[in-house]
Amino acid sequence: QVQLVESGGGLVQAGGSLRLSCAASGSFISINTLGWYRQAPGKQRELVARITSGGTTNYADSVKGRFTISRDNAKNWVYLQMNSLKPEDTAVYYCNAAGVADGWGRRSDYWGQGTQVTVSS
Repeated sequence: QVQLVESGGGLVQAGGSLRLSCAASGSFISINTLGWYRQAPGKQRELVARITSGGTTNYADSVKGRFTISRDNAKNWVYLQMNSLKPEDTAVYYCNAAGVADGWGRRSDYWGQGTQVTVSS
C-alpha cells in the first residue's frame, strides 16, 4: 500500500504563485511516474503534469510555461510550482503515483486525497 499526502493548496489572487507538495510513503520498491491531476466542478479530472523516475516531464498545454513539476526520488516527493495563476486554474489538485512496484512483480496506481487551489480574479 502507498499513501500520498498533498499539501500547499490555498487561496491566491490571479497572477500569484503556489507550490504543491506530495509525499509518498508505504511499502513499495519504486514509483515509475508521479503526477498532478486536477478536477474543477462539473468537469472531468485532467492531467496537469507528470514526471518519470528518469526526469521526463509532460505538461498540459494550458499550464506550459507557468507550472513546473519536480521530483525527489530519494525522498519520494513530487512538487508542482505554479506561477502566473489564473482563475481557470481553480480546482482540486490530486497527486498520482503510477506504476508503483510492490516487490512482488505487481504494479499499481494510487491517488492522494486532493488539495483545493482557488484563484481569485
